[in-house]
Amino acid sequence: DCNVVLGKLQPGAFPAVFGPGGDQPLDTDAPRALFQAMADDIAAATGEPRRSPEDLAQGFLRIAVENMANAIKEISVARGRDVTRYTLNCFGGAGGQHACAVADALGMTSVYLHPFAGVLSALGMGLADVTALRQRQLDVAIDDHATIADALDQLAQDAVAEVAAQDIPPGQITPVLRVHIRAGSAQTALPVPLGSVSEMRAAFLDAHQARFGYRPEATALIAEMVTAEAIGRTGADAGTQATGDGASQTGTARMWTGAGFETVPVHARDALAPGQTIDGPAILTEATATTIVEPGWQARCLPSAALELRRVKALPRETAIGTAVDPVMLEVFNNLFMSVADQMGATLANTALSVNIRERLDFSCAVFDGTGDLVANAPHVPVHLGSMSASVKTVLTRNSDIRPGDVFMLNDPFEGGTHLPDVTVITPVFDKTGSRIDFVLASRGHHADIGGKTPGSAPPDSTHIDEEGVLIRNWKLVDQGTLREAETRALLASGPYPCRDIDQNMADLAAQIAANATGAAELHKAVAQFGIETVTAYMGHVQDNAEECVRRVLDVLDDSRFTYPLDNGAQIAVSITVDKAARSAAIDFTGTSPQDAGNYNAPLAVCRAVVMYVFRTLIPNPIPMNEGCLRPLAIHAPDGSFINPSHPAAVIAGNTEVSQSIAEALYGALGVLAGSQGTMNNFVYGNDRLQNYETICGGTGAGNGFDGCSAVHSHMTNTRMTDPEVLEARFPVRVRQFAIRHGSGGAGRWRGGDGLTRALEFLEPMTVTTLSSHRVTAPFGVGGGAPGATGENSVIRRGGATEALSGNDQIDVAAGDVFVMLTPGGGGFGTA
Repeated sequence: DCNVVLGKLQPGAFPAVFGPGGDQPLDTDAPRALFQAMADDIAAATGEPRRSPEDLAQGFLRIAVENMANAIKEISVARGRDVTRYTLNCFGGAGGQHACAVADALGMTSVYLHPFAGVLSALGMGLADVTALRQRQLDVAIDDHATIADALDQLAQDAVAEVAAQDIPPGQITPVLRVHIRAGSAQTALPVPLGSVSEMRAAFLDAHQARFGYRPEATALIAEMVTAEAIGRTGADAGTQATGDGASQTGTARMWTGAGFETVPVHARDALAPGQTIDGPAILTEATATTIVEPGWQARCLPSAALELRRVKALPRETAIGTAVDPVMLEVFNNLFMSVADQMGATLANTALSVNIRERLDFSCAVFDGTGDLVANAPHVPVHLGSMSASVKTVLTRNSDIRPGDVFMLNDPFEGGTHLPDVTVITPVFDKTGSRIDFVLASRGHHADIGGKTPGSAPPDSTHIDEEGVLIRNWKLVDQGTLREAETRALLASGPYPCRDIDQNMADLAAQIAANATGAAELHKAVAQFGIETVTAYMGHVQDNAEECVRRVLDVLDDSRFTYPLDNGAQIAVSITVDKAARSAAIDFTGTSPQDAGNYNAPLAVCRAVVMYVFRTLIPNPIPMNEGCLRPLAIHAPDGSFINPSHPAAVIAGNTEVSQSIAEALYGALGVLAGSQGTMNNFVYGNDRLQNYETICGGTGAGNGFDGCSAVHSHMTNTRMTDPEVLEARFPVRVRQFAIRHGSGGAGRWRGGDGLTRALEFLEPMTVTTLSSHRVTAPFGVGGGAPGATGENSVIRRGGATEALSGNDQIDVAAGDVFVMLTPGGGGFGTA
């Protein structure tokens, strides 16, 4: 519809639609009338000047193009690819209508359109290069060049022989030889071309800088693996040839080119002669597709009848869109900032070592403005996202001499942290002169072990923060581009309970640094395209938009209160008082129990994160969760309560269990959702050699008009379960049972979701720790709905005896013992 309104689809060149009444030509009036009506509605609702149908259509098209580009960025970053070095391969009948615009959004300058692109995607399999890949594990120093070269020579011979056996002439086969190099004890190897030792060393350092944001100090480089790929060019062109005589122009059309309508030539693609070029703006038509050659682009007909689109005029990277808020650009920047965080997450998952980060995705990435306010995040872990701003502001306020290339880390729960295993890596992003911090990027990852009394850093009986691991306060991790490896290792080895696997900690920290470097590169691209004034202005606009969305929620809320009991006898009391005139609300936790003597204490940043999360979930619009969500809300958490404790309180269960309890209390007050499982079901096991941590899913509460979900993570956690294959490959355990716990959800007009059963057998002795709730109190129902079932923890000994465990517990297990967890179900909603 957008392209019809903008003249990019021409009725005379569009295939007729076969409907009930026979041939139905393309209707150009219907979409224009609907865009006209939409423009009237928007003007009436906002009081803004009325937009033209073309302006609206162009806005929707721009949003669609940015979304397509963001998707390509995400999957490319996950593979470590720089898309600007590639050609955009365009498939689909509508692909050619958007190809130039998507390429511009990605910084790409060439597009390839096969003659059958509109109808036969599968043809690509027949046209693809024939390849064969061989690899071998070496683990030798890169100085051992002879061993590396000999191994690659043998692999290349095998790979070339395989391709040649598929009737590819030798002259069309090219071997590509790569050496995968890592630094010292690092876990991630980076591929570089085979060359001299000095060439490979230089290429590795450059690749490491690009991937992780710094150059490693270690001089010992290891060739972990070598790969030889033989690429056989088939020369296949599907038998197509350009046979046109060059008399391709069939007329002209009025097409929107950005500034307004312009008369552009219309060409028949099958009449193009080999080598013929068409300058944009222009429209190319064919039986199965339409291709738009945008201004600044040129189409060239290849002898194979394929089209090559190339940008022949440099794209002005700074788009003058101004700093005043525009609804279309607001949506574009919402998506852009969230995409940056998504790409950071893709890099982190791709480069981390630990199962906890790499497989369970227990991490979060976010974008902050220069003052440390949260702008946007990827859909990661809510308890991380809403609390990271306090950590970022700690770094900004406590370091007066931050320089380009500096990276910091902390896990201090009393300075924006959550609990000690959650380590936040913070990277200030400077302007091109290096004199001003424009943005800040942060990634928070749950490390499998950060020290503490028990493996996995979750002692059930901790009473002091030092018993839970190494406390990190405002630590400079990278100094002007150089990793402070020796100093950081010494920090992780300090204190009464040091880290148990520092190599793994360092590998995950390197991955977090790399994630932030990915975000910085993307923000620099945005600045190059739109200008720093526009980007920073829209960082403010997206927060303003979130603020207004929350105020609209408050417009329909009434005063409410709720008291939520915990298994240990404590309670969370909350009242929500709405000021309709000011369109604001006070969230008051007066009446909440005092600071816990154990570890059920949630730092204030966690309480703040939960409030942000709950009110964000009340907004139907797909906006990023950011600082604007909290502007209309005044939060009062009493000093000395267990949701605002003071140092040196133990907090390991506060981040997980108490955060869930705060969320349940807020939903209880709002009355929109029955109680969910209300716990993260923390299950930690390990010894001095290895450690693992999982949060186990359960049932969610039902609401008005919907049942709860079964066997999912809920509210403040959003991690994955570790796949059984990965779990059993990395740890001496065997998954005995993993099944939905049918009937555990509360009954009601809408039923609560079911929990699950998880049974894990240990193959060697370990220490098991559990931190879990709703083993005593049941998740509440609403409006006559029944509560969900409580959870249960136990160990079945090798001899058959069963030992029941409490919600917070620790037990030593032997080979053959099986740990069993039954997770809670969600509450029901309404009378059945």
